[in-house]
Parts: sequence; C-alpha cells; structure tokens
Amino acid sequence: MVPQSEGNGLPLHVAHALRAAGFQVYFVGGFVRDGLLGRPLHDCDITTDARPGELRNLFPNAEEVGAHFGVVLVRRGNEEVQVATFRTEDSYRDGRHPESVRFETDPRADVLRRDFTINALLQDPFSGRIIDYTGGLADLHNGVVRAIGDPSERFREDHLRMLRAVRFAARLKFDIEPGTLSAIRAMAPSIERISAERVREEISRILTEGAARRGFELLDRSRLLAAILPEVARMKGVRQPPEFHPEGDVWVHTLGLLDLLTSPSLELALAALLHDVGKPPTQTFEDRIRFSGHERIGAAMTREILTRLHYPNEIIDAVESMVAQHMKFKDAPCMTEATFKRFVRQEHFDTLLELHRIDLIASQRPLANYDAVRARREGLQEHELRPEPLLRGRDLLELGYEPGPRFSRVLHELEEEQLEGRITTRDQAIQFIRRAWERAST
Repeated sequence: MVPQSEGNGLPLHVAHALRAAGFQVYFVGGFVRDGLLGRPLHDCDITTDARPGELRNLFPNAEEVGAHFGVVLVRRGNEEVQVATFRTEDSYRDGRHPESVRFETDPRADVLRRDFTINALLQDPFSGRIIDYTGGLADLHNGVVRAIGDPSERFREDHLRMLRAVRFAARLKFDIEPGTLSAIRAMAPSIERISAERVREEISRILTEGAARRGFELLDRSRLLAAILPEVARMKGVRQPPEFHPEGDVWVHTLGLLDLLTSPSLELALAALLHDVGKPPTQTFEDRIRFSGHERIGAAMTREILTRLHYPNEIIDAVESMVAQHMKFKDAPCMTEATFKRFVRQEHFDTLLELHRIDLIASQRPLANYDAVRARREGLQEHELRPEPLLRGRDLLELGYEPGPRFSRVLHELEEEQLEGRITTRDQAIQFIRRAWERAST
C-alpha cells in the first residue's frame, strides 16, 4: 500500500521524476517501517540506482548532503526528501565512517549494508509492493529488532547502531533479538569512540520519544548505560529509607519517574533522570539512611555530565537548577511571601513543579504539597510576582546617595518589602531607603 499521507506530495514527485528517467526507485527505511506499523510518517528516504551526477541533473536545486555517499536533499516548501544512490561500503576504521563506497545497480546490495532488518524494507512508490531481502517483515510482525547479517560486524561498522537498537526497541515496544543483544553487550565499551554529540542525540530521543523507562532498562541490560552514563548506573542497589521510598532503591525510583513522562520537554526528561544522581556519593547510615546535600552534589554532577555530552548551555543551566532545587518544595509551606514569590517566578518553575509531581508519585507519596504549592502559585497575579520597582538606582542618585555596592543591597531589601506587601507607595519606599541607609552607615 502506498502511504496515503504522502501520495500527492514531494516523495511521489521525486519518484516519478526518477522513474520517468529510467531509474529504479524505492521508498526505504523508517518511512516504510512506520507505514507498515500504522505509525505517523515523517521524513521520507528514497533509494535509487541513479548516480550522483544524474541526480544533480534531475534535481539541479538539490542540496548535496553527502556527495561522497551519493546523497542529495530535495526540498519543496516545507517538504524534503533524501535521495541516495544504491551503494556498498568498505571497512570502517573509526567505527563510524566507511573508508570507501561503491555505487551499485542492485537494491539488494544496498539494503544488506544497512543496520536492522526492520529498516531495510523497500517499497515501490507506485504499487506499494514491499521488497524484503533480510526478513524484516517477519521481524516487524514478531516485534524484534535484529541486526542484518552478523551483528558484531554491523556494530563494528558503526558503534552508534548499538544505541539505535535500544531506541528502536523502546519506541516500538519491540525486543532486541538475543544475538543482537549479545553483540551489543560484548561491544558496549566501544561506544566511547562515538562523538559526544551523536550519543547526546540518541539519549535525548530515548528520553523524549515516549518510552524512557523501557529505553533505560534496555541501556542497562545492554551494558551501554555504564559506558555512557556511569553516574546513573551507580544508582542501582543504592538503598533508600523505606518510610520515604517504599518503591525501592534510587535506580528503581528514577525508573518510576521516567515511566511517568508524557511528551516531556528535554529539560524535564533530563531532570527526571538526574534529580537524584547525587545520592550514591552522599549516602550515609546514621539513625537512618540519609543523603545530606545530595541536591547540591547532584547539581554539580549534572553540569559535569551534560557538559561532557555537549548539551547547549541553556539546557545545562535549566537542568542543573532543577536538580539543585527539587528538594525546596518541602519548605514551601513555611516560605515567606517574598521567598515564595521569588521561588515560583523563575523561568522554569512550571517544569520544576512537574518534576516535583512525578517525584511524589514515584515515591508513592500523596500530592498534597504539590497541590498546595500549585494553588498558592495560581492565586498570585503577575504584578504581585514582579511588582514594578518603586525606586531604581537613578532615584537613589536623585535623592543624593553615592553609587556603590550598597545600592543593590538596599534595593534588594526594598523589593523584599514590596513582595511581602509591607510597602506599596513611593513615599514609603523613600522612608525605607533612608532608614536602611542609616542602618548600613552605623
């Protein structure tokens, strides 16, 4: 069956142009796989026996995204299609890039160099006929991610395929075929040869594609977790006080949070994964099991981990802040008005609040504190959270005060009084500044 959502779009237009010029043309990869599974269709990949020069002639405005590999990107409006020449590849010395490629005329040769059988299915763009050279249809039916041919050889060619196997199995709710899983376990340490950026992208997709818990359980089973996130792997077996965490150790608790993620932002998903990463190094056994300062240690570890994986600074800052603050909610009922307003007006507070909610659920605790904080926050208007300053630095200059470090201190104290509701007028603010300045002088 031809995917109906694409029947009149750019993929079929490109396929018509290739077929009219006398070339073989097929849809291939995830587009075919997801169509057969009834999943939403995304980017379409096309494979053909047209050589790179012939593709440039047919599509003169196409972008060459892999000239050495015979890959061009054809765009029209918001649509894009990747078109690749049939090829085979030679030795992969760096575990990522082939030393050389050979262009082929046989589609079978092309699919045999791909990663998994479920990604190697070809589809005729016009009849919808499926061509299966690797047993991918049976593996789709049985819910199996299986490497094509010798799995060790496939993973030596591109080490990142090990992480992709985990991601596909998690997202599709498939199993990893035993021989494929065994090869991953044996070769897991070699993932360290892959660039941090590519590992980061796979981790991010595992966390946000809807099956984060399953993904991290598979990372653990495959031994990849210890290789890429040893700090997370160390959560296993770290006992917690049963009166606060009847669900189990730190690893079990973290999996519980991942299980509760629903279409999460990347910031929330990373915070759920790392919020207790500081517990293993801070565990002590006193009157009970304690993790004193784990949020502070965990925040520093979070910055180190995300920096190592080359996450953008804005992501690192947001997640580090949430890890550092996730224990603050226990103090929220006792917070003064000013402290509470400062707490809830920060940029990522809604995400932090959601982290608190799933943290409570994963710990089998009631949501009373979450509900109270949310209700108190919703009862505040924007002007109450961020009141217009009654006085600024220029006002202090006009009042005759000399600029210096004292400016920021007294203005901060003035804002505190505003947030508490004790000062509401400019005259009150001036009187407060005068008193504060005198106190500082004496």
